[in-house]
Amino acid sequence: MPMQAMISIENLSKTYNSGYQALTNVDLQIQKGEIFALLGANGAGKTTLISIVCGIVRPTSGRVFVDGHDIVRDYRRARSLIGLVPQELTTDAFETVLATVTFSRGLFGKPKNPALIEKILRDLSLWDKRNNKIMTLSGGMKRRVLIAKALSHEPSVLFLDEPTAGVDVELRRDMWNMVRTLRETGVTVILTTHYIEEAEEMADRVGVISKGELILVQEKSELMHKLGKKELLLHLERPLAAIPPVLADFALRVENEGLDLIYSFDRENERTGIATLLRTLTDEGVRFRDLETRQSSLEDIFISLVKDAR
Repeated sequence: MPMQAMISIENLSKTYNSGYQALTNVDLQIQKGEIFALLGANGAGKTTLISIVCGIVRPTSGRVFVDGHDIVRDYRRARSLIGLVPQELTTDAFETVLATVTFSRGLFGKPKNPALIEKILRDLSLWDKRNNKIMTLSGGMKRRVLIAKALSHEPSVLFLDEPTAGVDVELRRDMWNMVRTLRETGVTVILTTHYIEEAEEMADRVGVISKGELILVQEKSELMHKLGKKELLLHLERPLAAIPPVLADFALRVENEGLDLIYSFDRENERTGIATLLRTLTDEGVRFRDLETRQSSLEDIFISLVKDAR
């Protein structure tokens, strides 16, 4: 792992003037070139955290470094490394797509680079709309323009704040292809999302934030492995009114009006007990016509983590 994190957040807290504490002692290191997903419910502190790193909101205490640059003391340098795609579709309504994206690059003091702007617009399927005024575009196209603006100054870090809220499937697919391509060029991507399947598909690591506290940060694969429960689903031939007392030691539950028997087991444990369970069921005269296994998703894990943190 590299010595210096691309983003280093140290003991970060934020209390607003109203007295509302949005963040409490957040510590987080994000490495160059990783895709980091920040999961949390509305009001958990995701947007406040991003806003502080991007220099939009001042922290109450703690420090943030972007590639070694202090976000408060060396604001311009730190901010120039960051591209931000905000949640809100606030765009210069009367400007054309090409003009607004070109202007965004100039804001960061970067020299003109029409070839780069053209490439970004083509990658986001915006090139044929380059002379359209933004006010005439659909919501999905406006979202693409926000992404193009964020990429115009070639940032090293890209923040995507709820990037696919309310966008079509095609844009979602295009966006993830683009994120993968950016990661290959060394760009660090941090996304906040409600869509757990996005984190599950895209992220290298996942952080879970609840009520302003970072309650967990883990490699996604490790998190899935450690917390992912597996279930054995038995479709019974006849409804089961109650679980036989001899099976009391197994984590069983009955669903679908007694026709489905579900056994939860820890997939890390080599001795799952499935063979014993099936043998005991047969001995008890409980017949099943089919069986399947299913695995808890990142969503199940997330829900249980937040519940535990309450």
